[in-house]
Amino acid sequence: MPSNKKILITGGAGFIGSHLTEKLLQRGEEVFVIDNLSTGSSENIKQLENNPKFHFIKGSVLDRDLVVQTVAKVDEIYHLAAAVGVKTIIEKPLESFLVNIDGTKNVLEAADIRKIPVLITSSSEVYGKNEKLPFKEEDDRIYGSAYHDRWGYGLSKGSDEFLGLAYFREKGLPVVIVRLFNVIGPRQSGSYGMVVPRFIKQALTNEPLEVYGDGDQTRCFGYVGSVVNALIELMGNKEKSYGQIFNVGSDEKISIKELAQKIIQLVPKSSSKIKLITYAQVYGANFEDMRDRQPDLSKIKKTINYQPICLAESLQKTIDYFHAL
Repeated sequence: MPSNKKILITGGAGFIGSHLTEKLLQRGEEVFVIDNLSTGSSENIKQLENNPKFHFIKGSVLDRDLVVQTVAKVDEIYHLAAAVGVKTIIEKPLESFLVNIDGTKNVLEAADIRKIPVLITSSSEVYGKNEKLPFKEEDDRIYGSAYHDRWGYGLSKGSDEFLGLAYFREKGLPVVIVRLFNVIGPRQSGSYGMVVPRFIKQALTNEPLEVYGDGDQTRCFGYVGSVVNALIELMGNKEKSYGQIFNVGSDEKISIKELAQKIIQLVPKSSSKIKLITYAQVYGANFEDMRDRQPDLSKIKKTINYQPICLAESLQKTIDYFHAL
């Protein structure tokens, strides 16, 4: 049932943010979006422009005054604005770090004025090089050398989590933290290192699917529709969610090479082959990757009714979207 709340979504023109915006508007909420369109796109929210309950503000979460002014109008916040993708992290380490740290600080400070609930989207990157699978929310974080830009992202997201929990414990600010694991679906861009849209586009045009490294590294891919529903449900479950961290995604593991093979099979009439490319060719020397990444979902499943859809269905929905473009 709609509650007719006024909700701010930072990064609401991005891939996940636009799906969340759409879902909340469908529920009858009034939605304000702040997005600087650096990785988000006006195309993602074009279909919402004529909705009187939708308000788009082009700007950055680094603009403290803008954040304070907008937060003053709303009842709760979904904070999704952040650097996106491995490619962005490697090419713009300083910008990525500052957006994650200072942007989150601005949002939490503004929310604390009236104690407005905030959901902070963190990342599976916070687990770093931990090899103890599946990852549980209370597990250790293990980062590589400070000389490798890759680990700066996980470190900044981890700092966001500490900041959010500190506001919850010291100031009583209602905060929920979610660690997202490789979300996929319609509207996702392959421009920032996201593997599924990149593979699908290559398969649709019969180009080789470029698999980085040996292809034996494993990931779990959750569908954006399931993830967005989970975020909304967690925000609505105050007693069990506030002050807590939740893994969100799928726990169905697959190697990147197997993922490429599956996409070639699912894309109609694709004649693509798999081509292995070294990490150095893509990201430069000294790049380090996480070998395996899989969430333990027992905590979120105990808290809300969370059942992620299977990988085959997630991929099919995503392929259907790109095929229809």
